[in-house]
Amino acid sequence: MNNRIMDPIVGKLMGLRYKSHPWHGIDLGEDAPSVVTCFIEMVPTDTVKYEVDKTSGYLRLDRPQKYSNVVPALYGFLPQTYSGDKVAKLAQEKTGNPDIEGDGDPLDICILTEKAITHGDIIVEARPIGGFRMIDNNEADDKIIAVLNNDAVYGGYSDIKDCPALVIDRLKHYFLTYKDLPGEKRHCEITHIYGIEEAQHIITQAMQDYTDRFYNLESMLKI
Repeated sequence: MNNRIMDPIVGKLMGLRYKSHPWHGIDLGEDAPSVVTCFIEMVPTDTVKYEVDKTSGYLRLDRPQKYSNVVPALYGFLPQTYSGDKVAKLAQEKTGNPDIEGDGDPLDICILTEKAITHGDIIVEARPIGGFRMIDNNEADDKIIAVLNNDAVYGGYSDIKDCPALVIDRLKHYFLTYKDLPGEKRHCEITHIYGIEEAQHIITQAMQDYTDRFYNLESMLKI
């Protein structure tokens, strides 16, 4: 049976009877894109890849990591965002590749914090400071880089240029290798590292992509 998650009519059946769906049922926040509410799927101690199941909203085990790479920060996504035509258009313009498409997922976010947070499946407030333009098999897969709001160590960062080079290198290495599987080839590259203004612009476009894609979801959930 085909997955019908992208049909808004099934929105009210996506676990919303019991809890808010982390993609559709959590508000991004009144101060977005400056401060955003994020859903965290993974933390640095995780040795397997967790991912939200788009139908139920529960975390599922996506795959064990085949190599010894672990996410170097909190990792999750921005609720009520979508990588669609507008996000893809930005990637096309910046790379000169007219064939890039959106990956059809919520916008990913990686959050720096000095706190030891031991598990995912939580929501946090973060302040975007930049991001990576990642192209994965010709799909726009931007990674927004943020700091935990009011974090004691990273909270003073105002732009990605404030991050030490080692932090950026660790994040880049993770995102370029975390999907690697023995015997499989994939074309993945980070074409640009951008600052806070472009990160906020991409978030705004992803919010509009979400509205365009799920324009009648709110009314369906009220039935």
